[in-house]
Amino acid sequence: MHALYLTAYTLTNALGAGKQANVDALLQGRSGLRPNDFPDVDLNTYIGRVPDLERLPVRGDLAAFDCRNNRLAQLTLQQDDFVAAVATAIRRHGRERIALVLGTSTSGILSTELAFKQRDAAGALPAAFSFRHTHDIYSVADFVQNYLQITGPALVVSTACSSSAKVFADAYRLIYAGLADAALVGGVDSLCLTTLYGFNSLELVSPDICRPADAQRNGLSLGEGGGFALLEKTPGESLPPIRLLGYGESSDAHHMSTPHPEGLGARLAMEQALQRAQLAPAQVDYINLHGTATPTNDTVEDKAVSAVFGSGVPGSSTKGWTGHTLGAAGVTEIIFSSLCLEHGVVPRSLNTRSVDPAFGGHIQLTTERRALRTVLSNSFGFGGNNCSLIVGREDS
Repeated sequence: MHALYLTAYTLTNALGAGKQANVDALLQGRSGLRPNDFPDVDLNTYIGRVPDLERLPVRGDLAAFDCRNNRLAQLTLQQDDFVAAVATAIRRHGRERIALVLGTSTSGILSTELAFKQRDAAGALPAAFSFRHTHDIYSVADFVQNYLQITGPALVVSTACSSSAKVFADAYRLIYAGLADAALVGGVDSLCLTTLYGFNSLELVSPDICRPADAQRNGLSLGEGGGFALLEKTPGESLPPIRLLGYGESSDAHHMSTPHPEGLGARLAMEQALQRAQLAPAQVDYINLHGTATPTNDTVEDKAVSAVFGSGVPGSSTKGWTGHTLGAAGVTEIIFSSLCLEHGVVPRSLNTRSVDPAFGGHIQLTTERRALRTVLSNSFGFGGNNCSLIVGREDS
């Protein structure tokens, strides 16, 4: 597989806006989760909420797109000189040769929920409500294209929690099919009533802060986040040369919300990623686990990881920092993986007190500083939509 370079990347979540806030939190063991305070949601749980989005409307000329999801996209784009990096890519490739591939799960559904609360006596939605610019699954791509003025091929992937991991594979294919010279990839997913109450109805939400891989884990903590990365064939100048080495995708074809009990789809995704990267399992230095802290997900992922890697490769979940950011989880985790490569960090599985004794994998319980060469990141979504990505640091 030809490698692609991550020449720029940025992320925002409950830990803060930008890479430095996230690195600091990983090193300090500081979680962004807090007791639920989302408006109009009466649930006893913890959430990873991005502060101040309510006071950060989108840019005036794009006011039609104003919703929580696009506000989160805009806040993320404004970090880490990312807009300047895109401008450099435009000068290098031309705006029409930069593809845009984004992932989301619920998109701007909160705008529709709020609109329904504001119906008039006849049941009509407010005149200002625009489904196309807010709730529509393509809204975030439309907004980002307009915000950055890029005009290449654009699409949105919505495969639940693997959405913004699969965008890296789609972008790779677009570039090497000759349809683009570079790609802006990423994902944005914001909290809404449907997500919070929906996962609660499935009995997947914990009343406590989530505890991935823990013997007493009892559910996830939901969060919101956004992340973007530029993929190009040649390395950039401002980052250590970090490359997308391999990807693997699979579908369980088993159940709408429950993974295959033996993790066969997850295992296939990891094996494909290793094959494309031309790596043996022992050459992976760290695994960023999907690790949602639900009993079934963590057990199944451990079976799959143990089957491929045994117990020799350390793995941890970063959901204890950000919560499960759903459609933004894939890009969040791969940027965390890139930051681990960049800064030489193996983060612990935050909030994990005692590892499930049935687990066969190596769950990291302390944060370590050491040089890393390759990191694998897992993203497994509802419906058995699985994606594994491998990134590596070229100068290691």
